[in-house]
Amino acid sequence: MPLTLDTYRLLGRSGLRVSPLALGAATFGTDWGWGAEQDEARKLFDLYVERGGNFIDTANTYTHGSSERLLGEFARDRRESLVLATKYTTLRRPGDPNSGGGHRKSLFTSVEASLRRLNTDYIDLLYLHVWDFTTPVEEILRGMDDLVRQGKVLYVAISNAPAWQVSRMQAIADLRGWSPLVALQIEYNLVERTGERDLIPMAREMGLGVIPYSPLAGGVLTGKYRRDDLTATNVASDDGTRKSFNLALGTLTERSLAIADVVKEVATELGRTPAQVGLAWTLRNPGVTAPVIGARTPAQLEDNMGALEVDFTTSQLARLDEAGAIELGFPHDMLASDHIRRVTAGDLKIETRR
Repeated sequence: MPLTLDTYRLLGRSGLRVSPLALGAATFGTDWGWGAEQDEARKLFDLYVERGGNFIDTANTYTHGSSERLLGEFARDRRESLVLATKYTTLRRPGDPNSGGGHRKSLFTSVEASLRRLNTDYIDLLYLHVWDFTTPVEEILRGMDDLVRQGKVLYVAISNAPAWQVSRMQAIADLRGWSPLVALQIEYNLVERTGERDLIPMAREMGLGVIPYSPLAGGVLTGKYRRDDLTATNVASDDGTRKSFNLALGTLTERSLAIADVVKEVATELGRTPAQVGLAWTLRNPGVTAPVIGARTPAQLEDNMGALEVDFTTSQLARLDEAGAIELGFPHDMLASDHIRRVTAGDLKIETRR
């Protein structure tokens, strides 16, 4: 069944309604050498909101703060109808060790700065952006809860953290009566599926809505790269382009290009674009609430929103699943085996609803 941006979904265990595609505002501003100028960014914002979109994602250091500043300006006249998500923990001032990290000082000063740039009294959703392996979880959770009690933050969430740590934090929050985590932001797409091992099942069990970033694998799934881009000359380049960035991260590989080939084949059969197919596949995961789309032009955004209308045949979905499949590893593969089923349930027929 086709979706629309105003086919709202509940975010995790909360009652907050969000659109099934989140607009990523990391492209707002050109401070990083790419992105959208102010007028173009405004067009992206208006197009998304006019179609019924209400969920917009940014971070305190995206485009050195320009992303939050521009978003605050665009959202000024319709603030209450929007769900604005931002993040903290990334270093804001080089040389200042307390301007980054998960600790209380970083949390409170970052939120105050974000509130000023966003020109708002409150943040709808605040993520811990990157796990620092240093700050005690109780310090993070208590600080987040304090901000919620102060009314400066409505909901709290986490990104880029180990599954065991997230589940531990959620259990502590529940036991202490602190604000629970309602969302988990992870990289998830047909190329990067390791979240299926623990992160996504953990999120479903613990009441966190999954918000995938890079749902098109840095553009690899759009079909714009070829085998020529894997040559040694390109690998050695460091020209600041998205291609060199993907090569450096290991996103652009023979495997990812093979997956992109299958995406293009299915797109041709459906009369859709590869980007729409890649996004639509991510949307089908029952643990996913809203992928974050990072368009730089209105045409790209228009194309991405077309993913809401894509429907697959059983065969097409199976081909996509097979193309990007990963081994879940221990203990998942063992526990799913027929042998384990026999020794734990025998001939009993037990229906599972998860």
